[in-house]
Amino acid sequence: MRLQEYQSKKIFQAYGIPIPRGWVTSIAGEAKQMAEELGGKVVIKAQVLIGGRGKAGGIRLAKSPKEAEDLATIVLGMELKGLPVRRVLVDEAVRIDKEFYLGITVDRIRKMPVMIASGAGGGDIEQTAHQNPEKIFTTTIDPLIGLADYKIRDLITGIDLPYKHWKEFIKIAHSLWKVFLDYDATLAEINPLVLSKDERLLALDGKMILDDNAHFRHQEFSELRDPDYENASAREAHKYGLAYVKLDGNIGCLVNGAGLAMATMDIVQYFGGLPANFLDIGGGASAEKVSAAFRILLADPQVKVVLVNIFGGITRCDEVAKGILSTIAELKPAVPIVVRLVGTNAGEGLELLRAANMITAETLVESVQKTMDVIQGGWSGDIH
Repeated sequence: MRLQEYQSKKIFQAYGIPIPRGWVTSIAGEAKQMAEELGGKVVIKAQVLIGGRGKAGGIRLAKSPKEAEDLATIVLGMELKGLPVRRVLVDEAVRIDKEFYLGITVDRIRKMPVMIASGAGGGDIEQTAHQNPEKIFTTTIDPLIGLADYKIRDLITGIDLPYKHWKEFIKIAHSLWKVFLDYDATLAEINPLVLSKDERLLALDGKMILDDNAHFRHQEFSELRDPDYENASAREAHKYGLAYVKLDGNIGCLVNGAGLAMATMDIVQYFGGLPANFLDIGGGASAEKVSAAFRILLADPQVKVVLVNIFGGITRCDEVAKGILSTIAELKPAVPIVVRLVGTNAGEGLELLRAANMITAETLVESVQKTMDVIQGGWSGDIH
């Protein structure tokens, strides 16, 4: 889950990371009042979950309170990459001397968090890493040991930060590490971390991505979600605890278990099909959960057939079958459904489905072949 800039910076501030003075608003008139409070010259920043806001016109410099109101009116009326701008952050304008990058993410190759610093902040850090890798400095962090000062100093020596600001930088780095840990983040980033003309280190922008798998530890995450960034299907999936990712194909996949879901998608592609989604209903899925998963798939106009692949370990196949049949009775889908059940109570489940004249299969390959037959040969509509 990605956080808005103002949400990230609010968290940073709570952990002692200095940020510019500013407030968020959805009313242009309030931007004028905020600018007056901040001395007149402010930056109006669109709060949408996309990169490149500045290039898209979503970040504007206002030199007076009246201009702040005018620019806020413009930005609040924009759509950036298809997302409506509903809020703007009104920040004090900072006279910048130098820009740096500081971030923490997970290095999946080294299997531990890594802190990244650069003296080339303010731009696209991925592009900098590709074009000028000598400007990127990294150090791993062992979670059992923590972030040692000497590791931060190793980073500082590469980014050309004046010595008198080292102590403050070390403090900011430790705070960012604590944020990363406490919020179960996969990314905590300050870009840019600026040294201002009046010699302050400030987090001018902030970005955080939180691990959805840690949601059970952070019920407050729900309040931070941006409904505009997540489509209706993703919100519905989250509501029922389903793992759902929208893809570009036309075969809706409903599977229990992430590994089985990936294998199902691989075999679909092997036979020339294109998955419309990744959807894992998890173990022990109830009929209600199955029904919710079907509603999500059937709401996608790209889906031309639904492939259900269930391995009944914890999950009872007869419960899955009941969920399928109740959903069909309720929604009366206009697309065919192919079902493969194996495992706990699979016989009972398949018997229920066959009695309802459903397309069933006993192996994964058979289910995919039948799915491809439906896609390639059309569907008469006489069976589900």
